[in-house]
Amino acid sequence: MRRRTIPNDRKRVSNDTDRTAVPFVLVEAGAHGLRVAAANEPAQTIGIGEGLAFTDAKARAPSLCHEDIDRAADARALEALAEWMIRFAPLVAIDGLDGVMLETTGCDHLYGGEAGMLREVAQILKRERIPHRVGLASTQVAAAALARGASGRILPVGSEKDGLADLPISTLRVSEAAEALLRRVGLNKIGQLYGIDRKALARRFQSKSNADAVLLKLDQALGDRRDPIRPLRPIPAKRVQLKCPEPIATGEAIEIGLEELATRLCSDLKRFGQGARRFTLTSYRSDGTLKSVEISAARPVNAPDHILRLFGERIDQIDPGFGIDLLLLEAQRAGPMDESAMAVSGDLAAQDTDTVALSALADRITAKLGEGVVHVTAFQESHHPDLAERKRAFEGSIPKRAAISAQAGPRPLRLLRQPERVQVLAEVPEGPPLRFVWRRVARKVAKADGPERIAPEWWTYTAPPPAAVPQQDAPRKWLTPKFDPRADAALIAKTRIEFEQMQAGEAVKNLPRARDYYRVEDEEGRRYWVFREGLYEDGRGGAPDWYMHGLFA
Repeated sequence: MRRRTIPNDRKRVSNDTDRTAVPFVLVEAGAHGLRVAAANEPAQTIGIGEGLAFTDAKARAPSLCHEDIDRAADARALEALAEWMIRFAPLVAIDGLDGVMLETTGCDHLYGGEAGMLREVAQILKRERIPHRVGLASTQVAAAALARGASGRILPVGSEKDGLADLPISTLRVSEAAEALLRRVGLNKIGQLYGIDRKALARRFQSKSNADAVLLKLDQALGDRRDPIRPLRPIPAKRVQLKCPEPIATGEAIEIGLEELATRLCSDLKRFGQGARRFTLTSYRSDGTLKSVEISAARPVNAPDHILRLFGERIDQIDPGFGIDLLLLEAQRAGPMDESAMAVSGDLAAQDTDTVALSALADRITAKLGEGVVHVTAFQESHHPDLAERKRAFEGSIPKRAAISAQAGPRPLRLLRQPERVQVLAEVPEGPPLRFVWRRVARKVAKADGPERIAPEWWTYTAPPPAAVPQQDAPRKWLTPKFDPRADAALIAKTRIEFEQMQAGEAVKNLPRARDYYRVEDEEGRRYWVFREGLYEDGRGGAPDWYMHGLFA
């Protein structure tokens, strides 16, 4: 496992002044006034560095140029640089405020080895005028230390201890307080920490946690403790790239390159019997910018023609600009291929229609209209109409229809997403509606069928928590019963608590209520599915409410 880090010196270039030729700093306001946050090389040569008071820096260089630092802009620029560095390795992470970490294992052979890859990275960064220092080692901390203390070095695996020994402790990026304390006790080089007694170091720091923080960095640099990378983007299952000998600038050339990449990528996926559900095409332009387009599939695919057809809907989103140097195609969300064809259903399509063809159709619709536009109805085991089905994104398979009880009556063609309140006039309290008002239109019932009672799913009901016991000095809404002082004291306390938790005359409203469904037909022949929620005097609330739930043909 090889790590490469690329720190960025955060130097910005103004249009009117060459900041690389004169002393230039970025300043930041703090509790003790303006301080130097970053300095270019000419400023560093005269002793101006990070943390120096701006007044002192100005005294050393009266002609010193400066600007206010913009941390948010620096963070955005660093993230953009990290995204751009994915061209070299699939696993890229941001390292602190000014660095980018690359996991280069398995990628260096594309550049003729580690030295060739390091040289390629440095050349491209130099071409883009990005100040940089690079280092390569088997651990993140070691690579970062090399970049900051011995730029350009490659540390072979197993030589971390010797390779880091002469580097300053500051390259481990410990806190300023810890670094100052180490210098006070004569510890300036990383190698001086190798044989030190850890308990003695903790006593010097007067804090075991601070000492452990220094030793943690040392152990991570030497590979004795894990230091996992937090990648900027998910690691793709497979990736292929195409270097362009000359920058390409036409849509036709992009399509030709994409065809070659899709063929190579699908060949790799087929070798392992896999497909992918997401593909990302990234173009790296000559001006240092990049553009990505993404397509998704309902089920794993490894057919180049299908991938090209989906990208064909979005290929025009890539602007070649001044030309494209490199094309990168990545496969994500990989999984085993399922070549079986399952009939959709007799009531939806012909028997020769299968989910493979249906998935291809869904992919083309998604490519045109965007993610989340193709849904299927998933059925659930529930006799409650609101819970019996739900919509979910189509993922290449048709859910099985749940069995409907033989006792259930006819169901409407259209079920409303949410039951809608209606005003009902019934002949008897528990009888069917005679008239009702729905969506501001009054309707008179000509025929009615029902009721079909659907009981609440009592097994899903969770009783509410008991009411809090009021304080002794809190006012009570009704009189506390009198007790015989000769009775048992524990019984008296238990009874008093039970009385105080109750509210006199309050109906129980939090229990689920049964529904009585009716199929009704108005005088114009329209048929509706309405229900009464609750029964009169069921002890579970006030008067029942009526709702519209569906429409028949």
